[in-house]
Amino acid sequence: QVQLVESGGGLVQAGGSLRLSCAASGRTFSNYAMGWFRQAPGKEREFVAAISGNSRRLYYIGSVKGRFTISRDNAKKTVSLQMNSLKPEDTAVYYCAASIQVYSNDAREYAYWGQGTQVTVSS
Repeated sequence: QVQLVESGGGLVQAGGSLRLSCAASGRTFSNYAMGWFRQAPGKEREFVAAISGNSRRLYYIGSVKGRFTISRDNAKKTVSLQMNSLKPEDTAVYYCAASIQVYSNDAREYAYWGQGTQVTVSS
């Protein structure tokens, strides 16, 4: 069992930065791939980024490559998403999730989810 709690969301102007964090509880955190997803109003949940348990594999959706960076600290049981050069289209509720798979961009592979944190980017 893994419990996830996100933090770090907020309101920022376009071009600004935010850092999202996700704290996990439970054992064997390093066995789980971690992902970030987002859901904008009226849209389906969208994959953003994923990182394997040993941080060797990273995966980003094309629209955030070069702007977002996913990282993790297995000792602290945390995963972070550094978001730079934010755009209004990045506005969404952001969720972190844990998967027993090596890593995945498919939400169906993620068994554990946080409650989400709102990110709003104003133009």
